[in-house]
Amino acid sequence: MRILVTNDDGIYSPGLRALAEVATAYGEVRVVAPDVEQSATSHAITILRPLHYRSVPLGGLEAYRVNGTPADCVALGTHHWEQVDLVLSGINLGSNLGHEIWHSGTVAAAKQAALLGIPAVAFSTPLNGRAPDFELLKPWVGRVLEALLREPKPFLINVNLPQRPKGILWTRQSVRRYNGRVVPGVDPMGREHFWFVAEPDHEPEEGTDRWAVNHHFIALTPLRLDLTDEDRLAKTFQLAALAD
Repeated sequence: MRILVTNDDGIYSPGLRALAEVATAYGEVRVVAPDVEQSATSHAITILRPLHYRSVPLGGLEAYRVNGTPADCVALGTHHWEQVDLVLSGINLGSNLGHEIWHSGTVAAAKQAALLGIPAVAFSTPLNGRAPDFELLKPWVGRVLEALLREPKPFLINVNLPQRPKGILWTRQSVRRYNGRVVPGVDPMGREHFWFVAEPDHEPEEGTDRWAVNHHFIALTPLRLDLTDEDRLAKTFQLAALAD
């Protein structure tokens, strides 16, 4: 099995290295990742400049760096390595729960694979003020992969690992309301700057990804590319039929 591994934290992220090392137990691994951090780039693709695909030493792993986004890396990686069977993205330094899925470059890399018809999994872990213990997480990543490789294909799964897992749960995305706000500040030169932050303004519901991680479970959330609001569409058809 050919496994393409990527991320949005950059080619030298310890999470990327950990994920690639686990993946070597399940097939032939090639790493294709951004040459610099591309966090929160979502599904951006590069169209106004050329991209470069260059080999880089990475602890015995076959690895390439790309001057582009996570989605670019998957596009180029599958172009240079035909018949990729699985794409893994991560392990992201920071969670991708609830609304974070929308702007995540980690999840977008998996989405790009899904658009190409390739099964894909995005892995993330919260920071919580300290660096993750990837040696502790690696056996859990292996357990997740073993479970998912038995799933019908293709699939698109978002996985969030708490720092000390106690089990694995299938979950749904926690999406309700979020408090997006702008935080102004001043840099050392006296120039005004701004940070944008978004925080949930409600407690997560049981069965959601955020609830699972808060309770120290690994959250496996199946995603889909079709964003159609089926309920609203059905109601629209019903109203149209009544109008006729």
